[in-house]
Amino acid sequence: MASPATKQDPYRWLLNGDVEKNTTWRFGAPPNYEGVNKLFEEGRTKIWPPGSLEEEVQNLVKNWEVENINKVKQEDYKIMDPNKVTFSLNGRKPITLEDKRKLGGGYNAALQTSLPAEYRLYDPKHETAETSNKLFTTTFPRGFALEIVQVYSGPPLIVYKFRHWAYMEGPYKGYAPTGELVELYGIGIFELDENKKIVKVEQFYDPTQLLGPLVKGPKMDDSAEKGKELSSCPMLENLE
Repeated sequence: MASPATKQDPYRWLLNGDVEKNTTWRFGAPPNYEGVNKLFEEGRTKIWPPGSLEEEVQNLVKNWEVENINKVKQEDYKIMDPNKVTFSLNGRKPITLEDKRKLGGGYNAALQTSLPAEYRLYDPKHETAETSNKLFTTTFPRGFALEIVQVYSGPPLIVYKFRHWAYMEGPYKGYAPTGELVELYGIGIFELDENKKIVKVEQFYDPTQLLGPLVKGPKMDDSAEKGKELSSCPMLENLE
């Protein structure tokens, strides 16, 4: 189980002070990002000046991901307006928070696919928030870091380019870890309302950038994979 963060998070204001003292968390406790912060600081390609638009957008995206992945009650939302916000992946029809919940949330919404079932490297129909959480925290034990590499426009319509990265140091669906760097680049769009709440999220990226490298290693036998899973804490504390 993840333990509550013990010190101030330098990038996620939502987790500092008493801002979230009454929040109900999906996994029972506030997420702890100390591990992924270390990965971020060691592997980022940009260091934005304090107070710059780029730094503000980067921290907004990090806080949005805290809320998007870890909250379960609409009354706990602070970054998004839960009654208005919609999500769209790669130009698909926008969906609501309730639609996301029905999809299974988290990675299920982020890895929607039109591929036939036999070609899917990740199948949202067979995963839940809990199983996908366990899957990716096992595959990426040091976390899945995020940086903003460019901001094209500022609020109220924020358009930015992002980079996610991690090291495949755990198995993925029977495939052995390779230890290799896995990177995912994409474009994100946030639309803010007059109260500076996010009311529209659009993202464009190629999911195979993430999933393809995870099936490069040899197949493992069941006992080896189970041992790897048991050594990893199945909590989202290190995933952004």
